[in-house]
Amino acid sequence: MYKYTFAPQVDMLEIEASFLLAVLATESLHGESQVRLEAKHAMDVDRRTCVIDAGNLVGRDLNSLFVKFVGREFGEDAFTVREVPVS
Repeated sequence: MYKYTFAPQVDMLEIEASFLLAVLATESLHGESQVRLEAKHAMDVDRRTCVIDAGNLVGRDLNSLFVKFVGREFGEDAFTVREVPVS
C-alpha cells in the first residue's frame, strides 16, 4: 500500500481528477470489472491523502499511472509518498 500526502497549495479537486484519469487508464489495461474488483483505494480530501493498495497487478498499474499523472501535472514536490505496511 502507498499513501500519498499532498502539499497545501495543491488543489484536491485536481488530484481527484488525476485519480479518475488514472482509473480510466487502468480500466483500458484491465477492464472495468477487474478495476472495480481489484483496485482498492481511499481518497481523503480533508486530510489531503490518498491510499492505493498495490498488492496486485491492477493496483500496481493504478499506482504507477496515478503517481506519473500527479507528478507531471503538479511536480514532484507537490506530494510525498510512503509505503504503508499491510497488517
